[in-house]
Amino acid sequence: MMEQNYKAVIIDDDASAADHLLMALQKYPFISVENLSRTAAAGKRYIEKIQPDLLFLDIELPDINGTEFLELLKEAVDWEMQVVFFTAYDKYMLHAIRQSAFDYLLKPIEPDELDKVIQRFLQLREERLLPHPIVPPALRYEAGEQCGTSFMVSTPTNDIFVLHPMDIGFFQYNSERKLWEIILKDRPSILMKKSTNAGNIKAYAPYFVQINQSYILNIKYLVMLQNNRCVLYPPFDGYTDLVVTRKYRKDLMDCFFQL
Repeated sequence: MMEQNYKAVIIDDDASAADHLLMALQKYPFISVENLSRTAAAGKRYIEKIQPDLLFLDIELPDINGTEFLELLKEAVDWEMQVVFFTAYDKYMLHAIRQSAFDYLLKPIEPDELDKVIQRFLQLREERLLPHPIVPPALRYEAGEQCGTSFMVSTPTNDIFVLHPMDIGFFQYNSERKLWEIILKDRPSILMKKSTNAGNIKAYAPYFVQINQSYILNIKYLVMLQNNRCVLYPPFDGYTDLVVTRKYRKDLMDCFFQL
């Protein structure tokens, strides 16, 4: 099977090491290095613009430590990006792992070690393309199932609705009206009052989980994740925009298996 193309960014102030890595990556025609930056500040701008699949990040940068930079990136990156730290100092290895780096390379980079990283990356991406059923029996939705406690919501016109959690498939943020909207299984959607925020919504039931900036899902209706896209039980199975971003994926999975 032919590999798809992947974008990469390199951030390293060591010109010799960065050029060496750039040349080594030319062995992989499916990886395109879109930018090589010398500072974290410059690299961050390109990362947000390019949205690379791979980031090769030096730990010793002139403007910030690489591990600290990775923490800053977590707020900005909402797509799947694997980070590979590389440095001449192996003292950082344990800290790099704790910071959830995908992998780690020592300078000077050995071709065999780089190849292992690339093969791991390809294997991970191939696994991401496969459906991953996550349907523990305890969380399957059965027709007529009742669970959770009813709660009241207020609309922008001060109407009050009493809803049961299982009436709700998900909440979506209406960017035009700048408020949250409730998507229901057997009636039209309901707009929530403007002061309602994501924290208020998630407090209604333990299985209301945020999956990206614009959607909060009732995971009782979740059948599986397929390419980071939520597949739901009827009557919500026709919705295709429910994508789990990297920032929220761990919270979703933790909540799903803990309930």
